[in-house]
Amino acid sequence: MRGALLRRSAGGEEGFRWRGTEISRVENLSDAVFGFAITLLVVSSRVPETFRELTELLRLFVPFGACVLVFGMIWQAHYKFYRRYGLQDGPTMLINATLLFVMLFYLYPLKFLVTLLFNLVTGRHDLIAVTTGDGDTLLAIYSAGYAAVFLLLAAFYGHAWRRREVLELTAMERLITKQTLGLMLVHVVTALLVLNVGLLWKTTGMAGALYFLIGPLSYVVGSHYGRQMEALKAVPTGGQDHSVRA
Repeated sequence: MRGALLRRSAGGEEGFRWRGTEISRVENLSDAVFGFAITLLVVSSRVPETFRELTELLRLFVPFGACVLVFGMIWQAHYKFYRRYGLQDGPTMLINATLLFVMLFYLYPLKFLVTLLFNLVTGRHDLIAVTTGDGDTLLAIYSAGYAAVFLLLAAFYGHAWRRREVLELTAMERLITKQTLGLMLVHVVTALLVLNVGLLWKTTGMAGALYFLIGPLSYVVGSHYGRQMEALKAVPTGGQDHSVRA
C-alpha cells in the first residue's frame, strides 16, 4: 500500500520536495505494526454462533470504522513525515519505536471508548459496562494515550526542524514544517486540557466535548501559516531565495 502510494506521488507535494524516495525497513516494520493494531480491533471478537450474536457483531462495524479512521490519520501523518524528510537517524528511529509502542497501548482505550459512545448513542444502555463515576477516569486514560501519540508525531517534526540546515529546507518547506508541528501540538494541548478538566472538575466524562476545540484551533494555526505561505508565493521568483532561513 505504501509503495503504491509512493509511486503515485513520486513528485512530492506542492511546495515540498520529498526526500524519502525509498521504503526503508523501519517503515516496513511500522506498516506491519499498524496492520497488526487494526487486526487487534476485531480479533477479540469470537466467531458468532447465533444470529443474534451475528447482528451484535455487525453493530460494531461503525465503532470499528471510527477506530480505523483514527489509525489511518496517524498512519498518514507517519507516512508523510518519512516521505518529506527521509530521515533514518538514531533520534528518528527512537521516536518511531516509542510511537509504535504507545500506539499499541492506545488501541484498547480507543476501542473501548468508541464502542461505549456508540452504545450510548444507539440506546443500548444494557451494554454500557461503566458507571458515571468512571467516565472521567476512562477519558483521562484515553486522553493520555491520544496526547502521547500526537506528542511523538510532533517530536518527528521537531527533530526535522532541528535538522533543517542539513536537509536544506527551503523557506516554503520550513513554513510547512512549522505548520505541521503546530497542528500536531493542537491535538496534544487539547487532549491534555480534556484530561485535566475531567480529573479536576469531575465532569462524569462531559469534558470530552472539549475535543471539538481541535477544529477551530487547527483552523487558526493553519490560517496563520497559510497567510505566510501566500505571502511567500507572492514574492517574484527572481527575487526569492528558496533557502531563506525561516
